[in-house]
Amino acid sequence: MRYNSTRNHSLTASPAEAVLRGIAPDGGLYLCDPAALPLDPAEMLQKDFTEMAEAVLGRLLPDYSPEMLRPMIKAAYGKFDTPEVTPLVRAGEYHVLELFHGPTCAFKDVALSLLPYLITGAKELLGDHGKTVILTATSGDTGKAALEGFCDVPGTSIVVFYPEGGVSKIQERQMMTQRGKNVAVAAVRGNFDDAQTGVKRIFSTVKPTEAAELSSANSINIGRLAPQIIYYWCAWATLCRRGEISPAEPVNFSVPTGNFGDILAGYFAKCMGLPVGKLLCASNANNVLTEFLTTGRYDRRRPFHKTISPSMDILVSSNLERLLYLASGGEADMVAEKMHQLEQRDWYQIDDDLLQKIQETFLCGCCDDPLTCETIRNVWAREHYLLDPHTAVAWAVAGQHRATLTGQTVVLSTASPYKFAPAVLAALGKTVPDDAFAAMDELQALTGLAAPAPLAELKSLPILHRDCIEINEMADYVRRNMED
Repeated sequence: MRYNSTRNHSLTASPAEAVLRGIAPDGGLYLCDPAALPLDPAEMLQKDFTEMAEAVLGRLLPDYSPEMLRPMIKAAYGKFDTPEVTPLVRAGEYHVLELFHGPTCAFKDVALSLLPYLITGAKELLGDHGKTVILTATSGDTGKAALEGFCDVPGTSIVVFYPEGGVSKIQERQMMTQRGKNVAVAAVRGNFDDAQTGVKRIFSTVKPTEAAELSSANSINIGRLAPQIIYYWCAWATLCRRGEISPAEPVNFSVPTGNFGDILAGYFAKCMGLPVGKLLCASNANNVLTEFLTTGRYDRRRPFHKTISPSMDILVSSNLERLLYLASGGEADMVAEKMHQLEQRDWYQIDDDLLQKIQETFLCGCCDDPLTCETIRNVWAREHYLLDPHTAVAWAVAGQHRATLTGQTVVLSTASPYKFAPAVLAALGKTVPDDAFAAMDELQALTGLAAPAPLAELKSLPILHRDCIEINEMADYVRRNMED
């Protein structure tokens, strides 16, 4: 089995090579056709989360034998605070898929608890004995989850860049207090798109050395994306076992997304045989994806809004090119042209046939901060369920399509509300203290819901990372880490 670049069929890699490299040499993303790797729903219905993980990863990453995968999966998901890993909770008319029960209280843990094992496994399979430097840009959650996952993993180091002032105070504290001899963290003066573009440029300009090579923990890495497919299958199976649906009944998923990775995992699941009805792409005020899925025009030439759902404050959605490739039947030349247009003039337009093909599965909508706050407040009042701002966006967009959706709808809850305690407290109509940890205490007192231990302990941890650099300093920052 070979992966190829979304921009050039001739640039190929084995699954292990794709995981280790992270990104193709031409800047494209490694991809295979998930429709050629079907899973039997009847068989999947008999599996628990870890068995589903083995089935999904065994299809997409066949270089890894079952004997390799089983201990990796067991170790990765033993870090979660519930044996269900991603429990499904009923809240009013929707089912909420709680993806925040991992060590950093965000959905990225599902993939980034496993990715270090996949990277080290790839190095073993390929006989690679050098250092692998994991390079990551984060809009909030990926950074801490990657730092936690790769902390002191032999043969690796990790560099995380985040936008100065572009993450929540608690997200920032999570990164600034990260322990580990092999970790480096730097704020960059710019927004997430600046940081992400800088990282992609580093992959093309900073060459591997005899001592070190680069890889990625962002969802551009197929080893990061593949584990996210698992929880779509798990949610469907849970609904089947509860008698909420029949096994053949499609399920809708409303997904808060900025970089398009989380919702793309749902599309992969559909291609692999999961009964999916509609995938709802939920955006905040940075609604570039809403415009694209409505008109076929991707145009980043718009104001960049800092919102109370900062992990979605993104105008360049990297994983969208994987959807363009799959929905077009693998037109790599077209994808390369569109990505070149985006880089050179900041926009591109797809043809009507391709847009119609995408719209067969994807619905979309956007939700600004006032509506996000209103949603948090109303859901708490009606259902006594506390949403974080990102999950509230997905809930609101599901509501926008309520009249046209058929069947059950699952809202993906991507983070603990305590990661955004000031915003949630304000949404509930309360006065917000200046200190984020005081806000966390007040939110606990108001709701009676305990803050997760990994967040509650942050205020007592020492700050270890204070670097703040310009965008044009990122490459040298990485080179220094490769030399250490």
